[in-house]
This record gives sequence, structure tokens and C-alpha cells, in this order.
Amino acid sequence: MSTAPETPAGAPGADAGEMSYVYAVGREGPTLDGLAARLSGVDGRPLRPVAGGGLCALVSPVPADAFSERGLAAQMEDLDRLEAVARAHHAVVDAAFAETSVLPMRLATVYLDDARVAAMLVGQRDQFQELLGRLEGHVELGVKVYADPRAATATAPAEPAAATSSGAGAGRAYLRRRQAQQRDSQDVYQAASDLAARAAHLAEGVASSRAVHRPQQGQLAARAGVNVTNEAYLVPRDHAARLHRELAALADGAPGVAIEVTGPWAPYSFATAVVAEGADGGGPR
Repeated sequence: MSTAPETPAGAPGADAGEMSYVYAVGREGPTLDGLAARLSGVDGRPLRPVAGGGLCALVSPVPADAFSERGLAAQMEDLDRLEAVARAHHAVVDAAFAETSVLPMRLATVYLDDARVAAMLVGQRDQFQELLGRLEGHVELGVKVYADPRAATATAPAEPAAATSSGAGAGRAYLRRRQAQQRDSQDVYQAASDLAARAAHLAEGVASSRAVHRPQQGQLAARAGVNVTNEAYLVPRDHAARLHRELAALADGAPGVAIEVTGPWAPYSFATAVVAEGADGGGPR
């Protein structure tokens, strides 16, 4: 962590025991000022607007010891605490996005004080203004395709009882089952790949941009099976509902293959590439 510049006593963020947590950035004006006056952030702390370069950041104070690099690492290992921070963060972003165009910050983006936040806004003013212009009037849709060979196998017809009784017949039956399972698995993954390609082709005709994310695994995966593709699309708000329906309708009921369409969301996947540069705490750089 870099050393903070001197901050005048009594200025926002001057408390050495606190840091400035940034949720979103938008254009300076009464809309974000009004939102800050009625919203709260992580741990129910009040929001305040921090202005710089014609922009405004929604900020709340957070304990410095909990949001330093070491403190944040400890928090991220506690799934309940991580969920609480994420919910508070997204609640602020969603409330702001419902009223005006904002750039969502990455989770746990913190600065030593408000002076650092203002300097960040001035330093990245051109990038922020360009992003705000590009994202205005757009929302994000998420598209995930899943393959679950076990589900396909469960729907396959069972071997006749006579073929699985004993001896050589039982061995041949086992080999046939294994070969059939392998073919089913290959067919499921191919069907999921085809579904993902159809979804991408459909979205290309509407979306302004596409982001490809790492497939989710383990507890992060929302469904059973393997998350084959995890993508996001930046879509004009007026077309989002129609595209959502058309993407969801691509699922044709093939055993073991599913598509999940989420949103519309604030455009996280298209807004956070530059906004965390220079963060002083545990947030991404």
C-alpha cells in the first residue's frame, strides 16, 4: 500500500482508522448527490458523494484494518462475510444504475481517503467519460451453458435383465454400458457447444459488445454439471427483454444440456477494466 498524501484535519476520509470504499462512478450532479443522501453501504455505513473532474463517486467509510490488503484477505475467506459485503456493494450499484448511468467499481475497491478518490476521478476522467458515453442506455445480460452427462445417462434405457445376469454376458454388458456412457458424454458436450454457438450468434445481432468469462466451478456454479461457457453481452436497454426471451428459448430440452440467461444488470463486465487502477487497499489493481 502506498503512503497517503496529507489530508486536512476534519476532511472526509481524514480519520486514520478509516478508508474510502468506492461503489460506482457517474457524472457529477444532483442525481448521485441525492442517492448518496438516502443510501447506505457496507455494514450500513452512510454514503457520501466525492467529486472530481466533473465526475462523482459514491463512497462510504470502512475500517482500515478490515479493508487493508491483509484484512480484506481474511474477510474473503469467510463466505458469509464475503456475501454480506457483495450484497451491500451490489445494492448500491443497482440503486444508482436504476436512476442514472454509472460505472460499477469492482468489489472492495478502497482508497486511503476521499482526496485519493477525487484524484483518481481527475486522473481517469477521459476514460470514465468515454465509458459512460458508451454504456449509456445499455444493460448487461449473462449467458451460461451447462453440460451434465449424468443427467443424459439417467434418461437412457436400462440394459435388459437377461444381459446383465452373470458370466461373459455380464462382462459384455458392462463394456457396452461404458461405451454408451462415453458416447452419451461426448454427445452432451457437443450439444452444449452447439447451443453456446447458437446463443453467441443470436446475441451478435443485438449486442454492442461481448465479454467471455472463466466458466464457473464448484460452489460458484449455479447448476449441476459443467459450466461450458460463461459470457456477458452489452445490450441496448430497449432490446434486452426480447433478447433474454430468445436466448432462453434456445434450450430445446436435450437431456443434460441447459442454458441460463440472467439480467438485465448494471454493466459490470464492461465497466470495471480501468476503474480500480491505483486502489490503495485490498481491491483489485
